[in-house]
Amino acid sequence: MPKVTAKHFSNILLGALLQNSKRIQVKDRVLILRPTYVAGKYGIVCGRESNSNNPANQRWLIQVEDVDSSNILVSLILGEFILINSE
Repeated sequence: MPKVTAKHFSNILLGALLQNSKRIQVKDRVLILRPTYVAGKYGIVCGRESNSNNPANQRWLIQVEDVDSSNILVSLILGEFILINSE
């Protein structure tokens, strides 16, 4: 079995993230992993930031579902949230 290097693993991970980015749509529900102040909360995808054309640096605007405040909007990259279900 061939040895998997850190660079090879990074390329595999990046490919998987890019595949997921094609599935993300406005109104999809996500679980937020980072940053810590909203980690573990759910959110709704509002859209992709207009200045994130590079697929490796795509940032998504996520409206946090929070019973205490409905006004939290975060800008996250792939890997900082998980797609829960598609609209």
